Amino acid sequence: MFGSPLARASAAVVSRRQALKAGSAGFGYLALAGMLGQSASEVARAAAGEAPAAGPLAPKRPHFAAKAKRIIFLFMQGAISQMDTWEYKQQLQADDGKVGPGGGNLTGSKFKFGQHGDTGTWVSELYPHVARHVDELCFIRGLYTDTPAHPEAVMQLHTGAALVSLTRPSMGAWLMYGLGTENQDLPGYITINPPPNFGGTANYGSAFLPAHFQGTKISDAGYMPNLKAHAAASLQRKQLELVQAMNRDLAATPGAPDQLDGIIQSYELAFKMQGQVPEILDISREPRHVLDAYAVKPGPGGSFARQCLMARRLCEAGVRFVEICQPGWDHHNNLHKGLIGNCAATDQPTAALLDDLRRRGLLEDTLVLFGSEFGRMPTAQGPDGRDHNITGYPMWLAGAGVKPGFSHGETDEYGLKAIEGRMHVNDLHATLLALMGLDHEQLTYRYAGRDFRLTDVAGNVAWEIFA
Repeated sequence: MFGSPLARASAAVVSRRQALKAGSAGFGYLALAGMLGQSASEVARAAAGEAPAAGPLAPKRPHFAAKAKRIIFLFMQGAISQMDTWEYKQQLQADDGKVGPGGGNLTGSKFKFGQHGDTGTWVSELYPHVARHVDELCFIRGLYTDTPAHPEAVMQLHTGAALVSLTRPSMGAWLMYGLGTENQDLPGYITINPPPNFGGTANYGSAFLPAHFQGTKISDAGYMPNLKAHAAASLQRKQLELVQAMNRDLAATPGAPDQLDGIIQSYELAFKMQGQVPEILDISREPRHVLDAYAVKPGPGGSFARQCLMARRLCEAGVRFVEICQPGWDHHNNLHKGLIGNCAATDQPTAALLDDLRRRGLLEDTLVLFGSEFGRMPTAQGPDGRDHNITGYPMWLAGAGVKPGFSHGETDEYGLKAIEGRMHVNDLHATLLALMGLDHEQLTYRYAGRDFRLTDVAGNVAWEIFA
């Protein structure tokens, strides 16, 4: 009502955010930020009287009631010899040395098997600690895949596509796209020690999905590239606020690229992670008895144990998908010594992870998956090895949503081919998504003129394993 029209017009364009920042040296704005505990962009929206924006990683409703909230994938890179670990084949033992159905000499396991639990499940002596949990495990014994080559098989297990040249979003990226994250201050998808070869970053990438759905790589020492702050927190916050303001100005212009929002959100997430992630990954904070339970020790021999404990801490903090990796399972030779070493490194930590998740009440909504890209042959390769087998091999699940002490499917008397309950990798993906409350046929993304999905044009859910 006072002053010239020009003065009134100038006053009208001053936003509430600007007023809060200008008045009393900006203390009103700082108070607002502190009370709301929001990011710079959210505070700016609130100060301007705008509704908060739902980011792409905000929690989303599943297609139907979910049985699991998160997944821990224990990936044994190179392919476990199932007839030396999880698959006792009496006929294979009896026919040791004879010519097998596909040629080659049948080779029985040189490791002793025993029956465990109320279910009487057979487990090799190589896994005495996990054997205590057989009544909690759900075995999928009739898996098969398309290719015996490691790079393509690893890619297919992680992305659904068996062609290295055909990059597709990883399983974890699809979960982020479909469900968002539980903790907005942390990545929703973390991969620890992913294999540097056999597809590399494509195994945890987002491909044509927006970049904020890709996995975040860390090491078992807790190292995360580019996380360390190179400027004071106050200066980083000023930089973020400046970029946010510039982004809002650009977003208001016609034809503004959508990717800018994802870039800004990545900056915001990195800023938040600098405070939370190092603490979460610092397993030295754990009590001595917990470290001993996981068999944590320094050096390469303790890598898998450290990963398992980090996976529990990450899931407890709200990370949606965690993958951990144990390399060195490609036993074309040195089979027996190699198995002894690898199984010793993974047995106690795996059992401790299951115990720890249950004790903390996390196993009831956490799904644990243990397995390889394919299996190995019942015949000998050289004096002490087994070749690749893609026609029948097992994995096991534990925790949220699956029947405990249950076996689905079966291979023949030698463990060569799946003959009952056959499940392709596409079926495995469809089943995992369903346990997370997602319909694999509805979880699609439009790209290059067509709708893509993790299971492509295949996939059947194994409802039989659902609890």
